[in-house]
Amino acid sequence: MDTEAQHTERDPSSPADPPPDPASDDGSRSVRVSGPSWRRTGLTGAACVVFLLLLSHFVAQPFLIPSGSMEPTLQVGDRILVNKLAYRFGSEPRRGDVVVFDGTGSFVREHPAGNPVTGLLHDAAAALGLAAPDETDFVKRVVGVGGDRVVCCDEDGRITVNGVPVAEPYLTPGDRPSDVPFDIVVPPGTLWVMGDHRSQSSDSRDHLGSPGGGMVPVDKVVGRADWIVWPFARWTTVTETDAYDAVPAPPASGHPTGPRGSGHG
Repeated sequence: MDTEAQHTERDPSSPADPPPDPASDDGSRSVRVSGPSWRRTGLTGAACVVFLLLLSHFVAQPFLIPSGSMEPTLQVGDRILVNKLAYRFGSEPRRGDVVVFDGTGSFVREHPAGNPVTGLLHDAAAALGLAAPDETDFVKRVVGVGGDRVVCCDEDGRITVNGVPVAEPYLTPGDRPSDVPFDIVVPPGTLWVMGDHRSQSSDSRDHLGSPGGGMVPVDKVVGRADWIVWPFARWTTVTETDAYDAVPAPPASGHPTGPRGSGHG
């Protein structure tokens, strides 16, 4: 006898199976399947955001360029990636480096704290490169480091560092190295910084009379601008310059007082 057939036969007199209930176990099972899927997606997204925030805080942070003060090297709307490890292990900014720094106390005054929630949201968006950086953040090129004497200008209109004239190929075509004369010695632990678009850059020259004399403390440097990551057409590294290769180290005994004497420290 075919026992398999016995199990699958139905008694014609038995009632038909009832139609499936939409609220039955099958329907509820589909809801239970989709619920965890949405939760997993949300948790994955949140984990990615947290990872990116940690990455931007400790390793590399994107910054949006809001002005043309660093043209042609950096253009308005560029998103750069700032290497926060560049100066983390004993290294310090070098002449020619393009750096991002917090200008609080040197380029801008301390401001009272605003709405903490709004500030937190803005900081998070800026950390991901989705919003303009804080008004206290600046990107400039290092022209002088601690102990250097930086003078503008020699008889050929060039800036000199420790007595050596510097040819600056990164300047905006048509710009002069500076329309503002200065003769300064950079105090230890600070930097003299300038924009590549000199006629449009508010930099150390504009703060000669401010506390600190336009110098940026090294410990206020966020990191070195190493890559342009957006737009894709400009995806490249920020080119290093050899403009300062011939500049000697400052004398151990310090520089003599210059003819104008302003900014010496």
